[in-house]
Amino acid sequence: MNLQTAIETPHPAALWAQTAPLDPLQVDCVTAVMLRILDNKCELAPEEQMALMAVYSVVRERKGLFFDTSIHREIDEALHAAGTVSVDRIHELRLFTEEAIPKPVLKHFKRYLHDSLYGV
Repeated sequence: MNLQTAIETPHPAALWAQTAPLDPLQVDCVTAVMLRILDNKCELAPEEQMALMAVYSVVRERKGLFFDTSIHREIDEALHAAGTVSVDRIHELRLFTEEAIPKPVLKHFKRYLHDSLYGV
């Protein structure tokens, strides 16, 4: 596979996310884990982080239960605008999402995501 093909080929997790029946709370869980990645607090392996980022790129447009579109704008800025959103702001957003989503719910979601993506 050449580099151009690799760039144009969607990550398998993104393909999964296109048809996954994620409810609004699960969409918020994806957002929360994305913020954990950006805040360097995520315990997922690097390949799992890449998979989550691919899922996020697909589901970020879906309606969540707790979070509105402003959180996605700040995540986009942190990913693409080289420092427009501060590290402190990402940290604040991560704490906000972790307060909104109970820890057992997020833990269950991460297990569901892992099982769905890796067929375990």
